[in-house]
Amino acid sequence: MMPDDQKNGQANFSDVEGMTRQNRNQAMGAISVSVAMAVLDTAIVNTALPSIAKDLSVGHSDSVWIITAYQMSMVAAMLPFAAYGDLKGHRKVFLIGLGLFILASLACGLSPSFLGLVIARFVQGIGAAAIMSANTALVRQIYPAPMLGRGLGLNALVMAFSFAAGPPIASVILSFTSWHWLFLINVPICILAFFLSSKKLPKEEKGKSQKFDIMPAFICASLFALWVHGLGQLAHGAMTSIPIIEEVIAVILGMFLVRWQSSHARPLLAVDLFRISFFSLSAITAFLAFIVQGMVFVAMPFLLQGKLGFGVIMTGFLIAPWPLTGAILAPIAGRLSDRYQAGILGGTGLVILGIGIGIISILPPHTKPMVTVAMMAFCGGGFGFFLSPNQRALMSSAPTTRSGAASGVLGLSRILGQTTGATLVAFCLYLSNDHGAEMALHIGILIAFAASIVSLSRSWKNRSFKNRF
Repeated sequence: MMPDDQKNGQANFSDVEGMTRQNRNQAMGAISVSVAMAVLDTAIVNTALPSIAKDLSVGHSDSVWIITAYQMSMVAAMLPFAAYGDLKGHRKVFLIGLGLFILASLACGLSPSFLGLVIARFVQGIGAAAIMSANTALVRQIYPAPMLGRGLGLNALVMAFSFAAGPPIASVILSFTSWHWLFLINVPICILAFFLSSKKLPKEEKGKSQKFDIMPAFICASLFALWVHGLGQLAHGAMTSIPIIEEVIAVILGMFLVRWQSSHARPLLAVDLFRISFFSLSAITAFLAFIVQGMVFVAMPFLLQGKLGFGVIMTGFLIAPWPLTGAILAPIAGRLSDRYQAGILGGTGLVILGIGIGIISILPPHTKPMVTVAMMAFCGGGFGFFLSPNQRALMSSAPTTRSGAASGVLGLSRILGQTTGATLVAFCLYLSNDHGAEMALHIGILIAFAASIVSLSRSWKNRSFKNRF
């Protein structure tokens, strides 16, 4: 039988069916613009990092803090903002995050020093965390149950296209002006999104009269910041005791927080949601799939420029078909997930992904560019076919009162998965400088097939439920 919370959640979906198509499109437009800016600011800085380092007279290793500060604050603040949204409203969290993002973007663009830029990027990451934590929860409020897959497919398209467009946009901006405009361009666009969001996002009923507990939020933020920073240090070759100690402390804090909040109605680490089999299987599938994505995007340049002999500029064009094809197929898969089981759709997509990576890993030297483009598009199509149905399964399996927590887990799965993937690639390159990239891709194949098995297991579980995800 379907859990009572889930039945209530589906009943609550009918409330949004009164929205006109124009209002729904305008609300989704405001969300999409904001999410696009948050994702772009993850991608464009990677391309501009050498220019920023040169202009601010800092070393390349130190300049990585411009990226690390953003990632750390984003992953640390994700679940606390999600929990706050469940209590006080996701619209409120989204607008707070968008406001912070605007101010921080302005500070980044006007920053005269490296330290000032790092601090501004840290604040910008907090704003992005609020945006991303409320993102899919708001999509769930805007679209009724029969159309949820369509909404999440559009959301996945925006994220994939933004990720793909980051490097080209950065290159165009840097060819005409300074790196400051990579951040300043956010300001007018996000102000427009803020105005539209404040007018068009649906008003929410206030949550239960529960006080937001700051101490668990602080512990949660600390454990994920330590975890991501430690993994990042390991990924950059810092094989010392410090990152290992950070990982151990993070695990201890996590165990303490789970034990402390085991009986809490709204635990920050979403232990209550992981008791729902569909939710936990969907979250595990997402985490594994994003590990594969993180591994491929880090290992692929080494393979393309090493074994296959392509240049730096060509490498960017050869990798681009993955996110572009994923962006095209994500809305199609989202619509299909409104009719067919997410476990089968996602499992099929992940099998395609694993096969594609396997073929790429055995390509001989001097392979024609079009062959590589076709295989990257094949992989991207498989990943896009998995993404939207999995998001729908994860969000639909959580009660509406915990939409924020589910959205936070989704965002966290993406960031932690990609970070873990990068760390595994670093370890493979440490073991073998010449064949590390191929080794990483072989591990990625195994993880993709494992994720497919987890995804398909949801279809077996589904037989005992009346609803279909």
